[in-house]
Amino acid sequence: MFVLGIDPGLSRCGYGVVEQRSGTQRARIEAVALGVIRTDPAEPIADRLATQMRELQALVDEFSPAVVAVERVFFQVNARTAMGVAQVAGLAMAVASAAGTEVVEYTPSQVKQSIAGWGGADKEQMQRMVGELLGLPGHPQPADAADAAAVALCHLSLAPWHRAASRAESRAVVPATVGAAGSSATP
Repeated sequence: MFVLGIDPGLSRCGYGVVEQRSGTQRARIEAVALGVIRTDPAEPIADRLATQMRELQALVDEFSPAVVAVERVFFQVNARTAMGVAQVAGLAMAVASAAGTEVVEYTPSQVKQSIAGWGGADKEQMQRMVGELLGLPGHPQPADAADAAAVALCHLSLAPWHRAASRAESRAVVPATVGAAGSSATP
């Protein structure tokens, strides 16, 4: 199973494609592709977004991921930066959804907790853990690519919980609704 992790950004959008292979003893996780989509800040925003969209579409077409995991825009001090991050996150989700791919979002603290065991882990700790989890010879570079790989790894870590929650949700009892006149009705 391929998971495409996205660390959205308008100037630098990190991506990490990881593959989980089931074996006889235990599942192996490998890095398939790590990188950064870069755009020129001097270019018009619409052109930069078009570049991001084309590159994201190429990744989805090339790897046909089962899931696209996107780091959720949680908080940014700079509103302009937050807007660009949100726009690229939206593009990634739209491209994946249009391809029929499942889309999930994780907050930065969820990713850090899942990978480093602590929601306040710094960049260095995250890069080291991503490198170790993927069996890489060193820290993955650049940091945006490592962050994207961490988002993909986070999903693989939390995927069993998502499946269990979906099964439980599908078995949930549908509660009765109350009509306008106050009578009870079932949907």
